[in-house]
Amino acid sequence: MEQPHNPLHGKTLEAIVTELAQGYGWAGLGQRIPVRCFTHDPSVASSLKFLRKTPWARAKVESLYLFMLREQRRAGA
Repeated sequence: MEQPHNPLHGKTLEAIVTELAQGYGWAGLGQRIPVRCFTHDPSVASSLKFLRKTPWARAKVESLYLFMLREQRRAGA
């Protein structure tokens, strides 16, 4: 099914986590979504392992990513 207007379509979880970490930094990410994989010795690999097993946390990450995209569009980035 085509989803031309869904910004998550075709994005891997790894790409989303990487962009969030670059945009907010691990500390900022941990403040926005307080889970251990972002606050204690964070890495993309440990985050992916946790998020793939934890649907509620993955939903929060995807929601934050969409928020970040909206903010970037608003700022004209």
